Amino acid sequence: MNPDLSVKSIVFIINPVSGVGKQNRVENLIRERLDVSVYNPEIVYTKSQGHATELSKQAVGKGVEVVVAVGGDGTVNEIATGLVDTNTVMAILPAGSGNGLARHLKIPMNLKRAIDVINEGNIRKIDTATINDQLFVNVAGVGFDAAVAKKFAVAGKRGFSTYLKITLGSYKSYKPKQYILEIDGKVIRRRALLVSFANSSQFGNNTTIDPSASVSDGYIDVCIVGKMPYWKTFFLAPLLFLKKFDQTKYIEIIRAKEVVLRRKKGKSIHLDGDHQLMGKELIMKINPLSLKVIAP
Repeated sequence: MNPDLSVKSIVFIINPVSGVGKQNRVENLIRERLDVSVYNPEIVYTKSQGHATELSKQAVGKGVEVVVAVGGDGTVNEIATGLVDTNTVMAILPAGSGNGLARHLKIPMNLKRAIDVINEGNIRKIDTATINDQLFVNVAGVGFDAAVAKKFAVAGKRGFSTYLKITLGSYKSYKPKQYILEIDGKVIRRRALLVSFANSSQFGNNTTIDPSASVSDGYIDVCIVGKMPYWKTFFLAPLLFLKKFDQTKYIEIIRAKEVVLRRKKGKSIHLDGDHQLMGKELIMKINPLSLKVIAP
């Protein structure tokens, strides 16, 4: 740590394989743009999946005041896992494919302007949540979007065009699944294309699943989406970008603090866009105002 107590310690954790290449020029931008009268910077790179969590925990142990996630929602997830319920603040330089949480928090996609937000240093607290004790900050879910996340993880090429190609190529053949949901004690049964747990309003790339979602209200919005006929997707999918998809008959949104989801098979799930395998029963819990972030 810097001996000058008026200068804050800040660590930039860069995921070199995230997103679409923005992170390649971050070091130069930090040198050009970061206010060194406010921050004493250190830059580190992740070497493998899970490394960002390890690095962020190390930063907490050293008393670092701000840790910056340079990457997408997956990188944000890993760093938030290391910072949740601590006094260390997370900031974001969005360099991923979707950048859902950054967009929801109105952090600029332009990296110079995103560094300006860090210089301003406005801190707020946001909710996090867990599924089977694994953290997510933005959106998690099961069903079609988890199946797409599985294919996207091994696609090789990142970016929105790859994600869109996988989504369109998978939609016709994907069959909705049966889910039993116990939402704050009330049991419902639904056959759904997907079930999303939305802390923020969007998946990323401005695809807004739930315009009314808040990251600081103490609730997760459970978004249950039915499968629409393929020909209707060309008319209704644009509503995701217009923040109006919640007005269609194909989505049901229920606010919740705790959800138990049961399905016939243990299978895919995504946490902030990253694919994982989990069992038949998923337990989602909210952790209100558990993470400090820098945002406009």
